[in-house]
Amino acid sequence: MVDDIRIGIIMNGVTGRMGRNQHLERSLMALKQEGGVLTKTGKRIVPEVILVGRNSQKLAELSEKYSRLPWSTDLDSVLSDSKYSIYFDTQITGLRYDSVKKAILAGKHIYCEKPSASHLSQALELYKLAEEKKIKHGVVQDKLWLPGLLKLSELIRQDFFGRIHEVRGEFGYWVFTGEFELPQRPSWNYKKSEGGGIIQDMVCHWRYLIDNLFGTVTDINCFAMTHIPQRWDESGKPYVCDVEDAAYTTFLTDRGIICHFNSSWCTRVHRDDLLTVQIDGMKGSAVAGLRECYIQPAEGTPKPVWNPDIPQPINFYEGWMKVPDRVNYDNAFKAQWKLFLLHVVEDFPFPWDLLAGAKGVQLTELAYQSWQERRWVKVPPLK
Repeated sequence: MVDDIRIGIIMNGVTGRMGRNQHLERSLMALKQEGGVLTKTGKRIVPEVILVGRNSQKLAELSEKYSRLPWSTDLDSVLSDSKYSIYFDTQITGLRYDSVKKAILAGKHIYCEKPSASHLSQALELYKLAEEKKIKHGVVQDKLWLPGLLKLSELIRQDFFGRIHEVRGEFGYWVFTGEFELPQRPSWNYKKSEGGGIIQDMVCHWRYLIDNLFGTVTDINCFAMTHIPQRWDESGKPYVCDVEDAAYTTFLTDRGIICHFNSSWCTRVHRDDLLTVQIDGMKGSAVAGLRECYIQPAEGTPKPVWNPDIPQPINFYEGWMKVPDRVNYDNAFKAQWKLFLLHVVEDFPFPWDLLAGAKGVQLTELAYQSWQERRWVKVPPLK
């Protein structure tokens, strides 16, 4: 249509699982099929994507799958094309800083996966440079738009919990080693030289989740392990895992809330979902997974008595009530993409920027410091 706002988006690194499935197929291609993102003026923002990467064969295959999208292995050339005003990066972490910096210098608006860089100094440099260039910028913080977490956020807003004192998160699953079964995660996740490690992967998530729901993180205590020292890569060759595959981390917020998150690629799931978050407050508790959320108010809390000599008389699951779906929830990545596109076109508020990304990198570095020094570490504010 004549009134469409067509916006060119460079997508770098979408040949990987996350970039292909969540960002390309379930976000931008889905938005395009829906006719774009509706603006407050009644126009629609329609994404026009070009694929960029290092593997020409994979890019060509993706292009064919999605109606012959344009593609290139020459990032510099694409960045010089004025047709494309947004640069999106979902490469492995070690490649992100250089590419994002190039895109900023080329005047592109920036949207990227987390962590935004390998080191805090790099992450802050990208933020400062983006501010100097007066471009729009954002970092993926997808878990804020998961249905289960949205329900938790609404319960907090309604003061269901009263004073919150404790948050417990359990994340992870058994990632097959590759010796007998194909692994569900790429081998670079377990290699230090390629930006692997579960602290690097997950602490950024816990930073924005805690900051947005439970208060600013002020202290951190982390311990990690490499439980499985050898795995097999995509070609079936064994390699040494030189990064941690499980981390056990406790955070304290400025509201006095203790948040503890276990993250593991070496655990077998015996809970409702791959991620569960429990909030305990004076007036009630809630447990959320990726999509569902269950609550137990103070009035409905059973009164157990410790007695190991008899079978447990209480079925603890029966005392919880499922929070109903009152709205239709969109894909979490797609939901944030909508907001970023509106931010670029209409200046819609978007606080999840490169500074928020830098905070995730900061907490990651402090988690490693805490582990190495085996102590609590203060989290200074970033200015």
